Amino acid sequence: MAIGKLYIGRKVRDLRETGKMTQGQFAERIGISTSYLNQIENNQRPVSASVLLALAEKFQIDIAELSTGEGDRLLSALSEALSDPLFETYSPSLQELKLVTQNAPGLAHALITCHQAYRRNSEQLAGFNDTLGRAAAMTETTPYEEVRDFFHFVDNYIHEIDVMAEALAGELGLGEGESHAALAGYLEKRHGVRIVRGPADEDYIRRFDPESRVLMMNPYAPAASRDFQIALQVAQLHAGRQVDAIAAAAGFRTDEAYEICRIGLHNYFAGALLLPYQKFLKAAMELRHDLELLAMRFNASLEQVCHRLSTLQRPGHKGVPIFFARIDRAGNITKRHSAARLQFARFGAACPLWNVHQAFEMPGRIIRQLAETPDGVRYLSLATQITKGGGGFRSAHPRYAIALGCEISYAGSFVYADGLDLGNRAGFDLIGISCRICERTKCAQRAVPPFKRKLIVDHDVRGPVPYKLAD
Repeated sequence: MAIGKLYIGRKVRDLRETGKMTQGQFAERIGISTSYLNQIENNQRPVSASVLLALAEKFQIDIAELSTGEGDRLLSALSEALSDPLFETYSPSLQELKLVTQNAPGLAHALITCHQAYRRNSEQLAGFNDTLGRAAAMTETTPYEEVRDFFHFVDNYIHEIDVMAEALAGELGLGEGESHAALAGYLEKRHGVRIVRGPADEDYIRRFDPESRVLMMNPYAPAASRDFQIALQVAQLHAGRQVDAIAAAAGFRTDEAYEICRIGLHNYFAGALLLPYQKFLKAAMELRHDLELLAMRFNASLEQVCHRLSTLQRPGHKGVPIFFARIDRAGNITKRHSAARLQFARFGAACPLWNVHQAFEMPGRIIRQLAETPDGVRYLSLATQITKGGGGFRSAHPRYAIALGCEISYAGSFVYADGLDLGNRAGFDLIGISCRICERTKCAQRAVPPFKRKLIVDHDVRGPVPYKLAD
């Protein structure tokens, strides 16, 4: 296997710090000098093939794990930003982009942030937004976007929170089967919190009164949602200081972003508590990622199962690298994460040829699709519709489609690959990421032309779209 130059200093440092080793101890473990390790961790020198093999042997990790991850996500985001017509005179090569993301990730993040501000500015100007002249409001990343990017670029895995939740799950005997009694008992004995049924005519799922130490639950909430909200209350009381420290260390620019991140971290703890890492990873492998069986075994919803699968990125014990997204009926991606090479577009709608859109047409079914992206990578993609909420006839029931998938090389780990001809390239649907950055020249579903491609209009010939793309 040919191994190119890899600058993976952050990953090596994270691996060392996870093992609580000094540079000297870690260097001795893999047979290199401390000075060489220091250069690797600071991205001053690439890792050699012998060092990669030593890391794989000593720490039981796949070499592929070290060459993927944040670099892929950052590379995708930077490439999308530079495809904007704003940079029409500059078309960086893939090698140039890799050098920037590997050696100067901070610069790449800064450029992406600048591009986000430019796009918001342009969109508001085009719409004659009444905030014209309020420069900060027009150019700043919204708190929600800032938090979304925080989770995106930490690989959707928070080690300290995940390990803490797993330890508590072991103490309470959580992992498979019914969790409600154990969670309720823990809250009452350890924190003096009593759970009561609330009135059914109010718009809430959970309401906590810190003075009376009463946690009021909506009696009509689905069992999976109820247990998750109780686990979230456990997160606030058990891991509050750790959550606050992580959110503070992220360096958000606004209090709103800080508070939104705290919500996200509490949710992360709740998911990791109900679906503890090692037990869930083992079950996922045993059941070959059968989503419905996993949901039944852990008394969880399909969305909770899919979301948890997207967080299985613990160094040395990673699950299958998957992509996960939740999309509403308007095509908005409301949740997204990818540990695979597939990276979701940050702007614009998702490709209409992706099977996630079909899920709304076939509720109750898990739809399979073999798909190939413009870079030639092939995937197994799964999609299904979910309905949120509870209550009766007059209650709101928001509907979403969730998508989950992996590269074809991992498809054998999924029961959904059975019966599919994975070796027949003609059986793969040609999908894109977003029309604005998709280079496919023959697509009947194209909504807008791609950036940086000259259009050829022939008034005598009409194809699927009224123009052709110049080579």
